[in-house]
Amino acid sequence: MTGFGRGTAAGDRTSVTVEIKTVNNRFLDANIRLPSDLQSLETSIRKQVSGRVSRGRVDVSIQLDRQSTPSYQIDRAMIGAFLTAMQQLKTEFGLAGEPDVNVVARIPNVIVPERNTEDESIADAVAAAVGSALDDLEQMRATEGDLLAAELEARLDAIAGRLGPIADSASVVTEEIAAKLKKRVTDLLAKLSVSTEIDSGRLAQETAFLADRADISEEIVRLRAHIEHFRAIMKETADVGKRLDFLTQELNREANTIASKTNDLAIKENALSIKSEIEKIREQVQNVE
Repeated sequence: MTGFGRGTAAGDRTSVTVEIKTVNNRFLDANIRLPSDLQSLETSIRKQVSGRVSRGRVDVSIQLDRQSTPSYQIDRAMIGAFLTAMQQLKTEFGLAGEPDVNVVARIPNVIVPERNTEDESIADAVAAAVGSALDDLEQMRATEGDLLAAELEARLDAIAGRLGPIADSASVVTEEIAAKLKKRVTDLLAKLSVSTEIDSGRLAQETAFLADRADISEEIVRLRAHIEHFRAIMKETADVGKRLDFLTQELNREANTIASKTNDLAIKENALSIKSEIEKIREQVQNVE
């Protein structure tokens, strides 16, 4: 589900601003952008986000403003060992040139921010700002969720409205099958110039067999049950999206079965309309956590 949240917090001579943006995604994909001196907080931030957001692509941007000048720690032992190694390299292989400050500065971890008493204060400020941004995000997503729930309800109503005409058409399928089968046999006998009476018992057997194959009463019952289950899940708060996604597949399965079991044009037309509504539901369900 799309959304945006912003939060700020202040620490000891620092201020933190956090912006969180979310877009639709089937799974949780969190992308966290941190200043280099806050990289150690990534795990805790990721855990804080996943505790509140279970689905979607989440972009977290954190900005740290310091009101004091940061200090850096130099690893003199590493620099000394590097320069000694460079001198040995020159002597052993007869190379020319001297390492300068640019070369030394590119050594990994040779110059790092000095840890001080501000670190704990900054970590607390970041956690508070992330929490505030998540609160703001949830408020916006809740508003969008209400609109989405209303749309899903309308789609379910449209599907339920098609089931009545389907059931009405299906109720006369047996009579239609019997009439068509009797006419087909009569026409065939006339074409072959055979004068004989149609075995009513055998005709009834064949009619029952064909009617059973075309019976969609179970599919209609299951569709109605799935609709009620869908509505019940929408009122819950935990792990809703994945269960609705599964139910959408079941709705589609029943609609496909109805369309494939009968040649009745009215039933097929209503079944195709149901499939169209289900496809729109499927698209929206991807936005639900």
